[in-house]
Amino acid sequence: MSPYIPITEKEKNEMLDFVCAKSIDDLFKDIPDNLKLNRQLNIPKGLSELEVEKIMTSLAKKNKSTEDLVCFLGAGIYDHYIPSIVKHLIGRTEFYTAYTPYQPEISQGTLQSIFEYQTMICNLTGMDVSNSSMYDGATAAVEASVMALENTKRNTIIVSKTVHPDTRQVLKTYLKYKGYNLIEIDEKDGVTDIEKVKSELSKDIAAVIVQSPNFFGIIEEVEDLEKMIHTNKSLFIMSVDPLSLGILKSPRELGADIAIGDGQSLGGNMSFGGPGFGFLNTTTKLMRKMPGRIVGETDDGHGNKGYVLTLQAREQHIRREKATSNICSDQTLMATGAAVYMSTLGKEGIKEIGNQCIKKSHYAFKKLIDSGKYKPLFNKPFFKEFAVVSNSSAYELNKNLLENDILGGYILEKDYPQYKDSVLLCVTEKRSKEEIDELVKVMGEI
Repeated sequence: MSPYIPITEKEKNEMLDFVCAKSIDDLFKDIPDNLKLNRQLNIPKGLSELEVEKIMTSLAKKNKSTEDLVCFLGAGIYDHYIPSIVKHLIGRTEFYTAYTPYQPEISQGTLQSIFEYQTMICNLTGMDVSNSSMYDGATAAVEASVMALENTKRNTIIVSKTVHPDTRQVLKTYLKYKGYNLIEIDEKDGVTDIEKVKSELSKDIAAVIVQSPNFFGIIEEVEDLEKMIHTNKSLFIMSVDPLSLGILKSPRELGADIAIGDGQSLGGNMSFGGPGFGFLNTTTKLMRKMPGRIVGETDDGHGNKGYVLTLQAREQHIRREKATSNICSDQTLMATGAAVYMSTLGKEGIKEIGNQCIKKSHYAFKKLIDSGKYKPLFNKPFFKEFAVVSNSSAYELNKNLLENDILGGYILEKDYPQYKDSVLLCVTEKRSKEEIDELVKVMGEI
């Protein structure tokens, strides 16, 4: 049997003759020699399929998944239970291989699944409208910011430093090259410093972004902040954990104009950080500035229910550089998985997950503090994540936990140098009392 190759030698020579070239190198003769590698690539010879499979399998075994470890790591990607129906349904070829539903007459199933997702995520956040999804929580924050900048005709966004560090970094990059300004507000005792926000509010501020529960897991008190923001005629953007909304007030109840976040916790695997999806919800008043695709429900000429892409003319299809956003893709498959997840759990199921996260995380927190080996970094109400200070190196702590098949917390000094030897631990509904007690035992022995 001959090994697979893209083209034969005869075919290669025929193509070279057709373009009047003597060799492959002739195709690149315009490139100066000092810019060329001028040697063969340092890669091994080709292997058979069986040999490649053995190598890849051995490499994969070096990784440890959440199936091998008890996970207490959060910081944006969470180990929640995923009902088996989620994988089974989104694995169907109707969803898994579906293309952008530009032609509604042949895309009713895909369009309806997006519409159901939009409806359910709006029910969670309390907002009026949702798009079909964004790439992730960070890009949702960017798109919400640009939406606010365009709507207010102002040039500056305020973001709290209690917002996820990755989100803030993505905001910096996007807004810098779009010619807008970004002001970061320091945290105070783990929450947004409201007085500093007040001092920065001006006629240039388009919006203020606050996350709750924030990066430290703390539930922010935003009522006074919301009043200040709206008095300044700025918009209030809230980043939220969707699973917290089963028991906490929704962004709409708290006065948010735009609700954003990452939907990975709604039925998505941790998968070393992705893929997830971002959600962006807003009010009817602002919906014509909302980026991305929106699926609407309508009736055809015969009175039958149908689904179409709507409010698209203002985007990249026509307006080009004048569009609020030029995003032309989304994470429909992951959003569909979230719709399956939310419909499977229902209101009571999502509420139960929230209650279990609260109870189990507070149980773990109390046990660790009572051990006398750890101190609370903050004394604030939290949802499912909390930070503790260790007497020893946080890196050594996580190393010891890993040796006991426990995936430890996020080391805060990576992004917050002032919080040395502090770890952010996450406890979801998946963690049992026995697993939490084992965490406390191992951490107590360090």
